[in-house]
Amino acid sequence: MNILSSMWGRVFSVLMVGMVSSTALTGWLAFGERERTLMQYRVSHNIERTEQMARALDVLPTSSREQFLAAAPPMGLQVASAPSESTPATPESDYAKAVSEKLGESFHVTSLPTDAALCPRQPKGTNVPHLPCETLGITLHDGTGLRLTVTPPRSTPPLHSDFVQYLLMFLVSIAILSYVIAKMAMRPLQQMAEAAMALGQDINSPALPEKGTSEIQQATRAFNAMQGRIRHHISQRTHMLAAITHDLQTPLTRLRLRLEKVSDPELRDKLIGDLSAMQMMIREGLDLARSMDSSEALRPLDIDSLIDSVCSDAVEAGQQVSFSGLPGITILAKPQALRRCLTNLIDNAVKYGHYAKISLKLEKDDATDVLKILIHDGGAGIPADFQRKVFEPFFRMETSRSRESGGTGLGLTIAQNIAQQHGGQLQLSNLPEGGLEVALTLPVHQSSERS
Repeated sequence: MNILSSMWGRVFSVLMVGMVSSTALTGWLAFGERERTLMQYRVSHNIERTEQMARALDVLPTSSREQFLAAAPPMGLQVASAPSESTPATPESDYAKAVSEKLGESFHVTSLPTDAALCPRQPKGTNVPHLPCETLGITLHDGTGLRLTVTPPRSTPPLHSDFVQYLLMFLVSIAILSYVIAKMAMRPLQQMAEAAMALGQDINSPALPEKGTSEIQQATRAFNAMQGRIRHHISQRTHMLAAITHDLQTPLTRLRLRLEKVSDPELRDKLIGDLSAMQMMIREGLDLARSMDSSEALRPLDIDSLIDSVCSDAVEAGQQVSFSGLPGITILAKPQALRRCLTNLIDNAVKYGHYAKISLKLEKDDATDVLKILIHDGGAGIPADFQRKVFEPFFRMETSRSRESGGTGLGLTIAQNIAQQHGGQLQLSNLPEGGLEVALTLPVHQSSERS
């Protein structure tokens, strides 16, 4: 997975790049200032050494100067005797002026042309000063001319291994610090996202602990308050529907008994049919509310055994149902709710497709194991434009799912609600050979093992 696709990865990357860039800029400025100070010191040191060299040669006898020059260490200075007439007066450089000020008026210092081969090439595009590379002509008291060439180092010293080690340690420490900060910043957001997902699966999931910074506490309190209000509204609706259903049972039962006394058989059958449809709508309306407010706990469930049991009940009820299992798959589920979901899907397949064929398939979805429960039927299918609308409450397709067939338009809605409570989803697709395929996708936990 791309690290920049997550909020944690983006925060980590921004912190890492920002801290490294700031440190690199600070180091570059500090290094430049250090180099400027160091170069100024080296220039001053070379001026002093030039002065010392000229004064030492001036006090030595002429016969001893060559021997002294041969024995003296070069240290970036190349000195040779030259006739005094070979040192004409030319405009002096800053370095020559500084040497002249050091030596005083008793010495004559001039700038001479410098051999380019003696001077190393300086790097371009840098604002760091460097040691001068030039030739001076110095006339001693006795009229002897000296040709003195100042040469800076030809190459910079390589980086020490200690510097590379310290740099690596610094980068690692920055990476660790960025990782810790990104984790600390994103942990509350990740917990809230997990709580929101858990809320979608179980409205009675525990509230988030209100701890952390003031902003996190405020967001957590708002989330818990929202969860409480949703739970309260759903509970009120469920209790209201349960009360209506309970209160309607008695008058509806009395009405059915009285309808049995109607002398006209045709009218009696129509009235009893309408009454039965009303009772079924009330029951399924209550089932819809309960499917959104299930207090049933999640527990490990052998999905193969559950589907086999549901199919056996359907076969005993005279439905044409077949099942090809995949033993050894365990999921976390609400057994009764999932049974209701499967029963609704199988009933729909048999009612509108004449038969139901159930099969299982294990797949990968974003590196996560998922189980697909596929239910095929032999009906006419559902047009693509209506495949989303059939999950809406009380939606019916008049051509196939009419009231005369007994449908209320709630079966798939209830099944979808239950699937979402399990972190899954329902998808419909028409088969090329005819019929409809309903795919119920459920997550498979890592502890599940195939036998």
